[in-house]
Amino acid sequence: MLREALALDREKYSSTILAPEDGALFERAEDAGLKVIRLSKMGRGRRVYPWADVEALRELSAHLRAGEFDLVHTHAGRAGALGRVAADRVGGCAIVHTLHGFPFNEFQSAVVRRALLAVERRLGRITDHFITDGTFVASEAVRLKIAPPDRVRAVITPIDAVPPVSEEARREGRRILGIPAEAKVIGTAARLVVQKSPLDMVKAVAALQRPDVYMVWLGDGDLRAETERLIEKEGISDRFLLFGTRDDVPRLLPAFDVFAMSSLWEGLPCSVVEAMTCGIPVVATAVNSVPEVVISGKTGLVARPGDPVSLSRALAHMLDHPAEAARMAAAARIHIGEQFRSDLLGQELTQVYEMALVFASIGAAGAEGGRR
Repeated sequence: MLREALALDREKYSSTILAPEDGALFERAEDAGLKVIRLSKMGRGRRVYPWADVEALRELSAHLRAGEFDLVHTHAGRAGALGRVAADRVGGCAIVHTLHGFPFNEFQSAVVRRALLAVERRLGRITDHFITDGTFVASEAVRLKIAPPDRVRAVITPIDAVPPVSEEARREGRRILGIPAEAKVIGTAARLVVQKSPLDMVKAVAALQRPDVYMVWLGDGDLRAETERLIEKEGISDRFLLFGTRDDVPRLLPAFDVFAMSSLWEGLPCSVVEAMTCGIPVVATAVNSVPEVVISGKTGLVARPGDPVSLSRALAHMLDHPAEAARMAAAARIHIGEQFRSDLLGQELTQVYEMALVFASIGAAGAEGGRR
């Protein structure tokens, strides 16, 4: 949301960010001159908590009503659902929603998947325009009847500036992390949550059975304690290092020989793009739009989600074939190119917002061709 708000033309749009009060980027947003509202009732997570969600809906509706917004742009599963319902109840504004993958996936029961798909379809009826991370998510949204073909657009989210890897940057990153210069290092930047599947990463690294390989996890979350227990059980506590949330990730990326992602579902993760831009070989699970940038054998290697053996095999190949890994890293930087520039995001968001405002006005007038 912060990147999007900063990419917009300030002369044309006045942006307000509403997010859970425990968010980590409020100060950055305020320093950039953006208005922010800390939501006390809106918690993080994807689960549904009926009473808490009712309170969150009331709080959010009150803020939207007071702000008299022309357009509301929502993100994520639970927050995106509550945000769209609140905006629809308040009325008088266009609704845009970004799909970062889907809240349903193959690792849920069929009953849960069908229920969540039904909810997404109903929410789609009150959404004026969709944005997706990557073209695969956009095509799936149309195929699954979540979004109509004329109201969904794949938009590339820009990344923070990441300097290219160098020997000096590599040494500095390892010095900060306290890792031997001669060690092999696998690293990632992700929350310790179910979506990111840290337990699969622990099992994959343990399966390598290589005492010279360190694993660095940058990020925190509610699975930290369980992850620590599994690390200890696998006997790799000295080599699988949890560094918690960091604000210096670009400085640490060059310390990695391989960047790894074990997620069960994703949109198009910025962390993977940042690693590619830095020049770090990437291994990632083949979920949602990830294979659009991690092209197997060309710009990186993909592994089967939920399968630590598959992930371990891909990691071993990268570590054992450094020349091939370097070739893929170089190809990835070329493939990424300048697609993830903030000025392109501003242009695309403006186009989406203008279309959403038109669709919303048509719907409000009750004309044919308005909201579904």
